[in-house]
Amino acid sequence: MKKKLLIILVFTISSFSYSQKVTLTGFVKDSLQNPLPYTNVIAKPKDVSKNLQFAITDNEGYYKLILQKGDTITISISYLGYKPLDYQFIALKDSKKDFVLQQSSEQLDEVIIEMPVTVRGDTTTYKTNKFIDGSERKLKNVLKKLPGVEVDKNGGVTVQGKKVTKMLVDGKKFFGGNSKLAVENIPADAVGNVEVIDNYNEVSFLKGLSDSDEMAMNINLKEDKKRFVFGDVEAGKGNKEFYKTSANLFYYSPKTNVNFIGNINNIGEKTFTFRDYMSFSGGVNAIFSGNFSWKGGDFSQFMQSNDVLKSQQKFGALNISKTATQKLDVSGYAIFSNSETSSLVENLNEYTSFAEDRTRKTNFHNLLGIGNLNLEYTPNSKSKFYARTQVKRTNNTNNQNLTSSISANTNTIVTDRDLTATYINQNIEWHKRKNDKHTFSSVINYTFDKSNKTAFWETQDPILQGLIPADNNQALLRINQLKNTQEHNFDGVFKHFWEINNSNHIYTTLGNKFLQEDFFTEDVQVLDNNTVNNFANGGFGNDVNFSLNDFFVGIHYKFRAGIFTLKQGIFAHKYDWNINQNITTDVGKWEVLPDFLAKIEFNKSKKITINYNLKTSFSDASKFANRFYLQSYNSVFKGNENLQNNLFHSARIYYSRFSLYRGLMLFASVNYNKQIRGVRNTVDFNDINQFLTVKMFDNPSEDWRGNIHLEKTIKNLKYKFDVGFSNSQYVQELNNTLQTNTNKNYDYEIAIETLFDKFPTIEIGFKQDIGNFTSSATTTKFVTTAPFINIDYNFLENFIFNFDYTKSNYQNKTLNQKNTYEIANVTLSYKKENSAWSYKITAQNLLNAQFKQSNSFSDFLISDSKTFILPRILLFSIGYNL
Repeated sequence: MKKKLLIILVFTISSFSYSQKVTLTGFVKDSLQNPLPYTNVIAKPKDVSKNLQFAITDNEGYYKLILQKGDTITISISYLGYKPLDYQFIALKDSKKDFVLQQSSEQLDEVIIEMPVTVRGDTTTYKTNKFIDGSERKLKNVLKKLPGVEVDKNGGVTVQGKKVTKMLVDGKKFFGGNSKLAVENIPADAVGNVEVIDNYNEVSFLKGLSDSDEMAMNINLKEDKKRFVFGDVEAGKGNKEFYKTSANLFYYSPKTNVNFIGNINNIGEKTFTFRDYMSFSGGVNAIFSGNFSWKGGDFSQFMQSNDVLKSQQKFGALNISKTATQKLDVSGYAIFSNSETSSLVENLNEYTSFAEDRTRKTNFHNLLGIGNLNLEYTPNSKSKFYARTQVKRTNNTNNQNLTSSISANTNTIVTDRDLTATYINQNIEWHKRKNDKHTFSSVINYTFDKSNKTAFWETQDPILQGLIPADNNQALLRINQLKNTQEHNFDGVFKHFWEINNSNHIYTTLGNKFLQEDFFTEDVQVLDNNTVNNFANGGFGNDVNFSLNDFFVGIHYKFRAGIFTLKQGIFAHKYDWNINQNITTDVGKWEVLPDFLAKIEFNKSKKITINYNLKTSFSDASKFANRFYLQSYNSVFKGNENLQNNLFHSARIYYSRFSLYRGLMLFASVNYNKQIRGVRNTVDFNDINQFLTVKMFDNPSEDWRGNIHLEKTIKNLKYKFDVGFSNSQYVQELNNTLQTNTNKNYDYEIAIETLFDKFPTIEIGFKQDIGNFTSSATTTKFVTTAPFINIDYNFLENFIFNFDYTKSNYQNKTLNQKNTYEIANVTLSYKKENSAWSYKITAQNLLNAQFKQSNSFSDFLISDSKTFILPRILLFSIGYNL
């Protein structure tokens, strides 16, 4: 009932507001009736105390202005290279008015000062002072007010529906181009103009040769920040010993840039997540995309949930850029993260013939350091060299107390895990523009990746009976495992780009990739007298050396015809691999992999992209290991040295449509993957105990995934609609019986958001996730329904109020289980204009919810999870702007 009343209130306010508004629409064209996209249309009221109104024409030259009824207004139309035009208008009723601009005979006959947005080729420049009102705190608040720019809750930025992949500050990469660290930490009062660069490549003469379609955003600092220390610090204290401190400090000068970000808290705020980590996983220029895949080392601990019972986070990041000479730039960053967390998860696990109640209490300690050094050398306008070095190091521990109950039998297992991992990546790039026809690029890359894992299991009751050669006549069953991996990758790729003319290109690629991987395991039982029972005599213990050489050559033809861009070609790979363990396996084979790309660009805001690739991949050394090793307290694994490479079809079609002043944003995609030949686990169950191995199957899986995102703005209301689906079908060998499993998931979200100038921004929505898993004749269904509301309100000039609330109704339809939990957060902040001090009160988990509930599917397991979370936190913070 409350939800219905709130929606009625929104519509009532909308109707009242719009009775006082007048809409002026039309088209701007040149003298030949061609539309002029990105033309500035500015409404200046005669009453100078009232605000200007802006519009920017879309690709069809269409504009729309929302004006105050009764105002006398001067409409100014300006476009680079054309004579500006003024039009007097009295806003009495909704009207339509088209404008025709005449080309300027003088190059400087432009009205620059009044243009809030200018477009020069692929670069769009926003004059931010035309859009902000001084209430903004961080860069993200500025960006949200720019037309066509969106910032999501994870710090991702999109412009006219396209994702920003590189973030620059004064032309230099900010922490390697990471957008989240920029939008969450750069103070709003330091931001000058914002540039958006489409089809971005850091090497200018490679632009147009890459198919990555990257977009960069460059934040130009205000002139008084060009040689200045600025930033902010904040400290907060809460109930029950909760606290948070943070610092964001920046120094910029013409030749030296220094950025520091720090955060210490115990409120569960994770400054550095797995998503962020992946953006720091190294890389090369976009023209080599498809030739490299970056695993980035064994740092999977950052995938752990943010939903914890206790949390202590320490984070620090330093980024320095230095222009050493006119030809040499040096930059680097160092990132440090130290987190200690505790979690409690209750699972109901459904296997094929029984169910398990499992409770896991886990303490994590994760320590991560990342160091990066980049050298950029530009001897002349047609040559570019890069040398990049990245080092990552992690040490983490995982102490877990697990209780497993099956029927009336309960077992408690204590598990201690330790991981030390080191990752080093070094690559050198060279790019040369020989002439207008020929361009050359090459890269040499080396990666070293090493991880040492130890695991210790302790229990009073026997585990893995029949699967491990344990002596059960002991007071405690204690098992130690050592698992080490070490990997060397040596890669070299050379590319030649032959631009026959503007519409026809031929690209040639030659390369070789060499991988050497060592995999070692040892499993032993520690007896009561502290001697060891080595499981080697029972078929355990691996010492595998796996090497793979991939020599490849590729040729592609790319041509443009009108709105069409087509690229097709093939890669021929010669694979040779060797597996050396207690037996030696040598295999060599050729694979020919075709690929196809088609782009249909109706205009800058309406595109279709179609991709197809025949792809291949190899298992890592652990899958080839032909002796046993433990995976967990209830599973033993054995590899298969006879595995071949996976081979699969991958296809995607993507459609995007964006119209700023028609208020339309539409994205739709469909992805299809089908394995021709693939590796899958096979499982033999003995109660909860599992023996797993791997086999090659023909046509083992087929997957469809799709998504539609639609936003439509009507007057001052934005309507949002999202729908997604996935349909996976795969074979599974279970207890020597082959079966076909189907996993179907559907989700949708409907929301409405207010966009009034002097009214809270209110978003009301409803989302639902539906999961269906079918195995043989058994179907399991989960449904989660979640209405939500978000409120952002700037009031009394100096106050900002933020509120978010979600009520999740969780149902396991199969077992007829239901649960409801509510999550709410609220923030009230105050900052007086021209004051350096700010104050904030935050309530996190306001309703003091105890847990969140979710579900998951695997090859042979359906899991219903209840994850316990931090209690209600009330925090008072004081901030100071330098």
